[in-house]
Amino acid sequence: MQKKLFQKCLIIVALMLLIGLPLMMVEGVISERIRFHAQAVQSIADDSVRTQHVIGPVLVLPYSEEIKDGDKVVTVQHRKLVFPNELRIAGKIVTERRYRGIHQVLMYSGGHSFAGDFTLPAAADLPRDSGASQLTMRQPYVALSVSDVRGIRDIPTMLVAGRRYRFAQGAQLPGNPSGMHVALDLADLKAAGASIPFGFSLYLAGTERQHFVPVGSNNLVTMESNWAHPQFGGNFLPEARTISDQGFRASWRISSMASNAQRQLAAMDRPAEAQGAEPGLDSFSMGFIEPVNVYAQADRATKYGLLFVALTFAAFFVFEILKRLPIHPIQYLLVGLALIMFFLLLVSLSEHIDFLVAYLIAGGACIALISFYLSAVLRSRARAAGFGAGLVVLYSALYGLLISESNALVLGALLLFACLGAVMVATRRVDWYGIGKIDEAETPSATPA
Repeated sequence: MQKKLFQKCLIIVALMLLIGLPLMMVEGVISERIRFHAQAVQSIADDSVRTQHVIGPVLVLPYSEEIKDGDKVVTVQHRKLVFPNELRIAGKIVTERRYRGIHQVLMYSGGHSFAGDFTLPAAADLPRDSGASQLTMRQPYVALSVSDVRGIRDIPTMLVAGRRYRFAQGAQLPGNPSGMHVALDLADLKAAGASIPFGFSLYLAGTERQHFVPVGSNNLVTMESNWAHPQFGGNFLPEARTISDQGFRASWRISSMASNAQRQLAAMDRPAEAQGAEPGLDSFSMGFIEPVNVYAQADRATKYGLLFVALTFAAFFVFEILKRLPIHPIQYLLVGLALIMFFLLLVSLSEHIDFLVAYLIAGGACIALISFYLSAVLRSRARAAGFGAGLVVLYSALYGLLISESNALVLGALLLFACLGAVMVATRRVDWYGIGKIDEAETPSATPA
């Protein structure tokens, strides 16, 4: 390789590294905007209501165990958690947008109906520390844990064994105290082994995501919403789902054979030294999140920034070789900076308008600016138009990568293969060893003194 060609390649590589600095600055701006958005979400949640986690209902049976130790009597307090045999939950949720500055957050609210039944254990089945001890039952209650009680819009009542009770503040559930509970009449729960039906309605609001813990032996959950872009998560995905422009309907059927929620909740009621390393509670969730996160899309786009610059510089270099029209490093640098400006325009515009419209405006502005500039640099409007057309293809390919996340790798590989193939075809007859010699021959010799 001739010395002049080698120097030119080094200059282009140095320029690419130099352009990497403003690209890193743009990525820093995007990261900062992502933090601002997260702070806006947190601020709205702090001022209204956060993501909701619902655990229950669970029947809690407190009792005392009196153990005789010689002349002394030791009293030990116990709690027995009784989980529903079959828990049925049906909910209908509506969403609305809340704004904090230019940032928006999805809030939701809706009514949920809970129904099921408990089976009372026999006294002989209650855990005790001594087989000869005496048990005394205390007032039982049904606990329902709600992570942010500000989302409870009214005070519900619960129908238990044909009698209606009013919920009181505090879940009194081990490990999950936030929520509410219903204190029951002990007289209604005397028959061991009997089925105790229950039912109540809960109107609940939250931010962006709703979690449920399947505490029943069999859990049948059905949810409807007007939100057309749900994001299902947690340990269990819906057994069936229907999603349309009008919203979604999803149903879960989860048994205690598939979930560890009962064991995990029971472990929380043991003394700390006996709990062991219990994982988080098994749960499933519905997310009410915007389908297009403009900051995530813009951040993904900047990952291809250096690729954009490299492909454009490669096109310039090939043009220099084929047309023998020198392009100054400053001109390389200015075009590279114009390419970087696209990403800054994209994130700033997408905060105010639709992402696709912002992409078209930012891409169109940069392509128009670069084409206008190159018409003078390349001394031909036709050549500049050709480069502009190439940039249109490049920006179109980038948008395809952004909207097809699952196919991004194969699309990127095909794009790089096509670019490499175009360079190889265009330069297949170039005499690389002769380039430097021709340049030296064309350079006029110095006039002797």
